Amino acid sequence: QVQLVESGGGLVQAGGSLRLSCAASRSIFSINAMGWYRQAPGKKRERVAIITSGSSTNYADSVKGRFTISRDNAKNTVYLQMNSLKPEDTAVYYCYADLGLRYFWGQGTQVTVSS
Repeated sequence: QVQLVESGGGLVQAGGSLRLSCAASRSIFSINAMGWYRQAPGKKRERVAIITSGSSTNYADSVKGRFTISRDNAKNTVYLQMNSLKPEDTAVYYCYADLGLRYFWGQGTQVTVSS
């Protein structure tokens, strides 16, 4: 098991930047993959970015070139650097950890981008 706590959300103007953090309650070194989903009001949850235990990354087309996911195994933390934010990036962002048999989720952090 693992508990995940997100932070770093907030209100930002279009074109601005935010960095989300996801702190895990245990070592993330051996976790298969971690990443971020987001859910906007009235929309399905969308996978934003993923990073594997080998640090391979994958991004949704909508955020490629603007968002960067990274991990710091020493701090048991995964980050999502979000640049050039757009109003359509407004959503609750959830961190997850893939432990093979199941996913574990954080409580979410709100990101609001004003135009």
